[in-house]
Amino acid sequence: MLNLARRKKMPTLKQTLLAFALLALAVPAYAAPTAQINIPSTDAKGLKELAISVTNYTRFSSKSNAGPNSYALGVETGLLPFENVKLEVGVDYVTTGSGSETDDHPFYFNAKLATAEELGAKWMPAFAIGIFNAGTYDRPASGVSTRQNIAYLLAAKTLPVIGRLSAGGYLGSQRALRTPANPHNNSGVLASWDRTIAEVSDKLWLGADYLSGNNANGEVSVGAAWNFTKQISVLAGVVWYNPFYKLSDADGGSSPGGKPAFTTQLTINLP
Repeated sequence: MLNLARRKKMPTLKQTLLAFALLALAVPAYAAPTAQINIPSTDAKGLKELAISVTNYTRFSSKSNAGPNSYALGVETGLLPFENVKLEVGVDYVTTGSGSETDDHPFYFNAKLATAEELGAKWMPAFAIGIFNAGTYDRPASGVSTRQNIAYLLAAKTLPVIGRLSAGGYLGSQRALRTPANPHNNSGVLASWDRTIAEVSDKLWLGADYLSGNNANGEVSVGAAWNFTKQISVLAGVVWYNPFYKLSDADGGSSPGGKPAFTTQLTINLP
């Protein structure tokens, strides 16, 4: 019998291979400054303060289109002696352990200028302007780039009982963040909620964050952290990449960020 229904156009072999290649090379927003779970926060380190972080993202799936696991070692420090205005800079070593082209260029830099809440007026939110995932490698011929260079602006306000709400936007490198289906997906919004659950313990923190965009960094995350001491905390969370993404033929069956992942984040603050 003749099927008169419109058949879905199948992706070409070239489109499928390109989609898998970009998925394997994609480096989500792991090389971040002082952060919530995945997105930056309006917090920043002060002068002579130092933070060392050890982070990993492990995929729940081992399928070929799940995306790589990721491991990062980061160092952040403050440069300004002011209490209410801080400048933070940092560098991260990020690898997937897969021997990919991006693994050969594992260093990513970040910086941000942040102000405290209630600076000048009681209603004033905190602000942060910065950049993260500033890599060192760009090869237009192969379409591989670690220079995501994501610039962002954030505002945050702590509300009674509710906790802290943050919102802002970002703009990154079009070439580094492009995908086969979306060549112009280098901008979006950032949003988060976080709160110390003092009703249980001053050491318990809960948070959730969101980064829009049909690129490798688009995600929704939830997590919990426990401060073992003033210097040492451990966060555990779950990340869902591109939760609202609709696959197209050009994607080759894979979303830009890959399958969900479990993350652990150890932070050591000095002194």
